[in-house]
Amino acid sequence: MTKTQQIKTKLNEAEDFARKIWLAGLGAYGKSIDEAQGRYEQLSADTQKMFEELVVKGESLEQDAKGKFKQTTSEVEDRVSDVRKKLGLDSTESQDQKIEELSAKIDALTEAVAKLAANK
Repeated sequence: MTKTQQIKTKLNEAEDFARKIWLAGLGAYGKSIDEAQGRYEQLSADTQKMFEELVVKGESLEQDAKGKFKQTTSEVEDRVSDVRKKLGLDSTESQDQKIEELSAKIDALTEAVAKLAANK
């Protein structure tokens, strides 16, 4: 092989090696893009999954809160109803009827006081 051919061979090898370096750089860049894309997709999927789990947990807590609110409201209503009954203010009797009963009691008491006063 002549000196010129040797030089051409070395140049071709150098060009080939330089091209391979260039291609390796492109490959590394492409691989890093693929990995970043994969990480982004995984992060996006994880975020969506976490969001959905939080929604489910929120729905459960909301149902618990509604149940407790209904139970507490029912208990308060029962207590108010008991107090109204004890005071004679329950809704089963009309207010006019209650006034008539109280008026009759007052009349009876007035009559009893008048009899006691007359006996002295």
